[in-house]
Amino acid sequence: MNLKKKALATAIFMALSATPVVLPVNYMTSSVVCAAPASEIKAEDAFQVDFKNGMPKGFEASDGWTNGNMFNVNWHKENVTFNNGNLQLVIDHEKNSGKIPYSGGEFRSQGFYGYGRYEVSMKPIKNDGVVSSFFTYTGPSDNNPWDEIDIEFLGKDTTKVQFNYFRDGKGGHEYLYDLGYDASQSFHTYGFEWHKDKIIWFVDGKEVYRLEGTTIPVTKAKLMMNAWCGTGVDEWLNAFDDKNLPVQAEYQWIKYTPFTE
Repeated sequence: MNLKKKALATAIFMALSATPVVLPVNYMTSSVVCAAPASEIKAEDAFQVDFKNGMPKGFEASDGWTNGNMFNVNWHKENVTFNNGNLQLVIDHEKNSGKIPYSGGEFRSQGFYGYGRYEVSMKPIKNDGVVSSFFTYTGPSDNNPWDEIDIEFLGKDTTKVQFNYFRDGKGGHEYLYDLGYDASQSFHTYGFEWHKDKIIWFVDGKEVYRLEGTTIPVTKAKLMMNAWCGTGVDEWLNAFDDKNLPVQAEYQWIKYTPFTE
C-alpha cells in the first residue's frame, strides 16, 4: 500500500475513533448534514477573498483537536494569523502538556463546494518534515465518503509541488511536478479545475498536469489549507527539523469559480 495512503487512512480512523482525540461539534457525524453531489453548484457559490481584513466570512480556523497518527500537531486557532495583509499558518512547539509536541495551523471553509476552478496565491514552508497545502476535503467526519483533491508542498524540496486526489478513500495518484523555481521564496498562483471526468492542475495559470477517468471525486467538499509536521513518514517528508521554529506558510488570496458539468 502507498505510504501516504496508508498513513492518511489510519489518520482518519484515529481522528474518528480514538478516545484521546477531542473533536469539535461540527466534526461529529451526528450533527452534520451530508453534503451534496459536486454537480449541485450555484453561481452565487463563487468567491474571491484576500486576508487584508483578517478572517473572512464563511471560513474558520481549526481549533482544539489533532488528526493523530502521522500528523504530529495539535490544531490551534492561534496558529492561524493575519499580518501584512496575508494569512499565515504556523508550525510551532506545543504550549500545552501532552503527547503531541508541536502545534499547527489549519484554515477551512464552513461551506461545501463542487465542480469548478480553485486557486490560491501562496508561499510554502521550506523545512524538512513539513507539509504546506491547499486542497478540498470531505469524509466520514462530514458523514460523507472520503473525497479529496490536493496541492501539497513538501518542505524538504520546495522546487516541486505534489498533486493527488482521493475518491471514496482510494488515493495513490501522487505526482511531483518540477516548478523550476523555489516556491518558498515568492508568491505564485496554484490551482486546479475539478470536472466530473478529470482534474487539471495549474501553476501561474498554465496547465501542468491532468488526470482523467471514472474515479474522480464526486462529493462537494470544504476548501482547506494547513501546515503541519509529520511523524513516522520520514520516507515521504524526511525527519522533522524543529530547530527553526516557528515556521509559517503564507497565503495572499483564494478563489473559487464554479461551473456547470
